[in-house]
Amino acid sequence: MESNLQPQPYVVEDRFEGFRNSVDEILTKVEKLEKQVVEVEQYYESAGNAQGNCSKGGSVVKEKSREKNLVGTKKPLQDALRTETAAAKRMQELMRQFSTILRQITQHKWAWPFQEPVDVKGLGLHDYNEIIEKPMDFSTIKNKMEAKDGTRYKNVREIYADVRLIFKNAMKYNNEKHDVHVMAKTLLEKFEDKWLQLLPKVAEEEKRQIEEEAQAQLDIQLAQEMTYANMANDLGNELYEVDIHLKKLKEMVIQNCRKLSTGEKRILGTALTKLSPENLNRALEIVAENNSSFHPTGDEVDLDIDAQVVMFLSL
Repeated sequence: MESNLQPQPYVVEDRFEGFRNSVDEILTKVEKLEKQVVEVEQYYESAGNAQGNCSKGGSVVKEKSREKNLVGTKKPLQDALRTETAAAKRMQELMRQFSTILRQITQHKWAWPFQEPVDVKGLGLHDYNEIIEKPMDFSTIKNKMEAKDGTRYKNVREIYADVRLIFKNAMKYNNEKHDVHVMAKTLLEKFEDKWLQLLPKVAEEEKRQIEEEAQAQLDIQLAQEMTYANMANDLGNELYEVDIHLKKLKEMVIQNCRKLSTGEKRILGTALTKLSPENLNRALEIVAENNSSFHPTGDEVDLDIDAQVVMFLSL
């Protein structure tokens, strides 16, 4: 008979095992929800800076790929990629037409001085690099048009600017009566005439790209807003469910409360001393929430359990 009166720790452990599991599940879920809440808050804080990120000639897909790829934005991003691919093909066609103009200019009998970089040292042009800030020639343009890396021309206007630079440099360095100046001026005029024939197509394509990029930007932004709005709504529902669950757990604990035996008090006191500082502080906060006279301050705290004092260190 006497042995039946002895405290049985494993009975106490079994009794609270289900409760602990429920609490652990809630803590895991709350941690996940907190991360989602932070993500939603960060989005709405930065939403005002999202507009105007894509500059003219930029890539909506590249700009948006820097952000987290949300499920709701996949389709708009795919649409933007298809639009950019189509625009790139149209620009390649314009470059092909521009290449025809360029070939006509480079094959002119007066184009030979501009085919290769100026031989500054060989010609004794010691002041050339002081006068000409950015040297340019047809071979450099050709290499840049055929480049496979990031140095390649992105649009026709970039090539146009470098071709003009060839002739402008020659006219700047050589006086008006110099043969090279006359040759450069003549070729520049011929080049500008041919460019004016292609310019309407270039302007039309540039306008179209701006409109398409703006639409893609808007579609992605709307998709993001919808995604985060749905996420915020789901978070509200999940947090409400967590609150309900916590209330039920609290009611369950209250319903199962009874006076602890001496052995159970000893087990509880021992268990409290094994808690981490963080969990111990939280436990004291829970006690304080339900007992206004209890103040968990100082290095040492007295916790009254059914009029039995258990002393333990809090920090």
